[in-house]
Amino acid sequence: QVQLVESGGGLVQAGGSLRLSCAASGRTFRNYAMGWFRQAPGKEREFVAAISWSGGNTYYADPAKGRFTISRDNAKNTVYLQMNSLKPEDTAVYYCAAEGRGWYAPKDSDFGSWGQGTQVTVSS
Repeated sequence: QVQLVESGGGLVQAGGSLRLSCAASGRTFRNYAMGWFRQAPGKEREFVAAISWSGGNTYYADPAKGRFTISRDNAKNTVYLQMNSLKPEDTAVYYCAAEGRGWYAPKDSDFGSWGQGTQVTVSS
């Protein structure tokens, strides 16, 4: 399995920005799609964004389109999630997922490894 460590979460006002990072260990990082999911209090975990192994393809959930950008640096074994124009409804624990079988509309079960999550809180 790939070990994942997320960082970059925090408290931000509505309209602000945050950049999440996910550092991965393991030689297989660059061979797989990566993704970000989130889970708000009392809700199920939901998909946010995914990126292909090369970084050439990305896919976003509707709430993230136009505001979030996923990217990766395979030389650094790191995937990022740039979040702009944040809204209170973006408040959640954000999870990085690795060893993905695909980047297009992936499900939780398509990923083999998960990070512990980083809290993002957006105040109104």
